Amino acid sequence: MRVLVTGGAGFIGANFVQQTVRSRPDARVTVLDALTYAGDRSSLDPVADRVTLVHGSITDADLVERLVADADVVVHFAAESHNDNSLTDPSPFVQTNLVGTYTLLEAARRHDVRFHHVSTDEVYGDLPLDGDEKFTPSTPYNPSSPYSSTKAGSDLLVRAWVRSFGLRATISNCSNNYGPYQHVEKFIPRQVTNLIDGVRPRLYGEGLNVRDWIHVEDHNTAVWAVIDRGQVGETYLIGADGETSNLEVVRTLLEIFGRDADDFDHVVDRPGHDLRYAIDASRLRDELGWTPRYTDFAAGLAATVDWYRDHEDWWRPAKAAVEAKYAASGQ
Repeated sequence: MRVLVTGGAGFIGANFVQQTVRSRPDARVTVLDALTYAGDRSSLDPVADRVTLVHGSITDADLVERLVADADVVVHFAAESHNDNSLTDPSPFVQTNLVGTYTLLEAARRHDVRFHHVSTDEVYGDLPLDGDEKFTPSTPYNPSSPYSSTKAGSDLLVRAWVRSFGLRATISNCSNNYGPYQHVEKFIPRQVTNLIDGVRPRLYGEGLNVRDWIHVEDHNTAVWAVIDRGQVGETYLIGADGETSNLEVVRTLLEIFGRDADDFDHVVDRPGHDLRYAIDASRLRDELGWTPRYTDFAAGLAATVDWYRDHEDWWRPAKAAVEAKYAASGQ
């Protein structure tokens, strides 16, 4: 199988590429990545001799045309994905998430290539903190930021190309990921690397916002389950029943580091901060037989901490710039 992975040098994409190379030795993997600040070619070092890395943008129609024509399946991870950045400058989110997805869809349509679109649960907006309802594939879209709005738009493009042009595509919407190779601007890696440096973690507001956490390896095994066994034209939600408040995440990390549970600082909350995400992944489990491996969130966090401790050379070059950016905004 010839697999084209967009955004394959980013956090989830790089983990997907590494897992694919390990578990599918006959796969021929090509990565298309713009190598912006969130993409790092060194994230592919463990499999560099088994992967072709193409530096380029998914908005480059000629490049996309050539690469898609030589693929059996396109796995589309590439996206601008940081909420804070989308509030500062939405324009890259429109270009990458909307124009880039359109460019890929058109190439996949012309060459009749199987297409899988990786998306987020944030397209559904948020849920009440005191409820027990969960997102399902039929939950109406209600995005709240330029990031989630452009991801919602990209999902709708995929659905339209399936219905209008018969594109052989599937969509997956996943909850919050954690694990190796996640950029230090993101919530968990930022707190982990701060703690490694002896700096107190920083928590938006009161930290009561709830996210449904899943280890990146579980996300990627689910993606392959959808590609291999999913029904074309359908949407599958990926989650591991990992609902945890941001406050609980910080306190779990403090416990891992042997620090006091209240040894953190509160910072000004993000505008429009979603309250709660929760995924109903029953369709994925029941129809496709997928189950997560990492069911103990604290153990998964501890393993993630170990990875960042052992790979300081990977994250250290970006750390100072990220903290300077947050400091400028009071966060």
